[in-house]
Amino acid sequence: MTTRSSAKSTSKQIVTDSDIEIQPVYRSDDATGPSERPGEYPFTRGIYPTMYRGRQWTMRQYAGFTSAEESNRRYHLLLVRGQTGLSVAFDLPTQLGLDSDDPRALGEVGRTGVPISTLDDMRTLFEGIDQSAVTTSMTINAPASLLLLLYQIVAEERGADPARLGGTIQNDILKEYAARGTYIFPPRPSMRLIVDTFAYCSQVLTSWNTISISGYHIREAGASAAQEIGFTLANGAAYVRAAIDAGLAVDDFAPRLSFFFASHNNLFEEAAKFRAARRMWAKMMREEFGATDPKSWMLRFHTQTGGVTLTAQQPENNIVRVAYQCLAAVLGGTQSLHSNGFDEALALPTEHAATLALRTQQILAEESGVADTADPLAGSWFVEALTDELEEKAREWIAQVEEYGGAVNAIDEGFVQAAIAENAYRHELAREAGEEVIVGVNKYVVDESGTGAQIQRIDRDAVAKQMARVTAYKDAQDRALVDPALERVVVAARGDENLLPVMKAAFLAGATLGQIVLALKSVFGEHRASV
Repeated sequence: MTTRSSAKSTSKQIVTDSDIEIQPVYRSDDATGPSERPGEYPFTRGIYPTMYRGRQWTMRQYAGFTSAEESNRRYHLLLVRGQTGLSVAFDLPTQLGLDSDDPRALGEVGRTGVPISTLDDMRTLFEGIDQSAVTTSMTINAPASLLLLLYQIVAEERGADPARLGGTIQNDILKEYAARGTYIFPPRPSMRLIVDTFAYCSQVLTSWNTISISGYHIREAGASAAQEIGFTLANGAAYVRAAIDAGLAVDDFAPRLSFFFASHNNLFEEAAKFRAARRMWAKMMREEFGATDPKSWMLRFHTQTGGVTLTAQQPENNIVRVAYQCLAAVLGGTQSLHSNGFDEALALPTEHAATLALRTQQILAEESGVADTADPLAGSWFVEALTDELEEKAREWIAQVEEYGGAVNAIDEGFVQAAIAENAYRHELAREAGEEVIVGVNKYVVDESGTGAQIQRIDRDAVAKQMARVTAYKDAQDRALVDPALERVVVAARGDENLLPVMKAAFLAGATLGQIVLALKSVFGEHRASV
């Protein structure tokens, strides 16, 4: 069990959340630093030779709520205040492929993100934003290919070259089965949609990152840092194998794979985690999958500070937590970063909290000096030893996944879910016992009665208008165009042709997100969790 002690105490064992014992002092014989320079295989020290001196990380604040209009206003605000990339949060119905006017969406429209059901919604979301001049990340999984197509159509309508569009769709369905739960279809057809997206983008959206293989949600569900690496890379290997089995050449799609990790409170373990993951992926791609393009070896990743580390008690403490988590991500070499609002344990971030979160990154980039040199922690006996130990433990988790025949089977059998749940339970017991300190929750607690933070409210009238707009959109559909287009999706789903061109045609004919998902469900069915 993880324990925490004061810096003055050397008698107690100190263990990280990955069960790595921290020694009171490290010496030169405990570890040796990597021999390569930044930008050289296996990229332990970073994927670019000069890192942030040549290319600063993208400040990409995750945002979306209530409606496309409200979310568009927030995006413009963040861009004006210095954000350098967009990150779209979708509401739960959209993530589950439901239109806003679907009875099952009632009460959830616009609550956790922006509702997108129609081509008009996507047009509104990016009104006044040059999609060819800003990169956009979309946190969407089961219907990821559909949201990407909507984004592409809107950009093309405004004169953009699809080959120059930059951004990422999360598109990582395996971690949904293992840790998050926003799936639609069973695993096999879901994997087909992902591979079809790889193939489509390799020909059409050639600058787009086709997947963001996510350790973030695995970590948020309770995994350790080592499990986050191991399970995430195991999922990555499953996607690579599926694409190769479908006939794609590894170097045709691997350079556009990306990753998404959490950054939690243990500064040095988190920084070492990113270094270990980068090295492991490079070796896996070159040695196991035979990739020859150096871009195929590079683990490029986005980081988000730890949502589960935020507390409703003394929420201003979260400002400090987020700052240290951002520091760990930058010291570890992230390519883009989202810093959480301090009020996110209470509600969606207010404008004030979102701005302060962005300023946290800007101060780190412009004032702290941590971006002035590549891999500033390199050569630290402690950090190098921690990097090695995390790699060793992560490889043990990957080996256990491989004993099941890979990530898909390991998730089907419930192994990954059980391992995460066991770790989460162990740490919850430690927190309840006070062995793992959460400042303001189980130590340094104060009476907060009579105090309250301002929170972001969802505009119910705006949500009602969104639902009515979707219904009106459907009422105005030309069924002579929509119905044949949806039937074409069904026929393609029954066969083996790439689904993205026919789904794009359905959108252009006037179909909604939910209608296309229903067409796919008629062939693929729906997934029901067995554990």
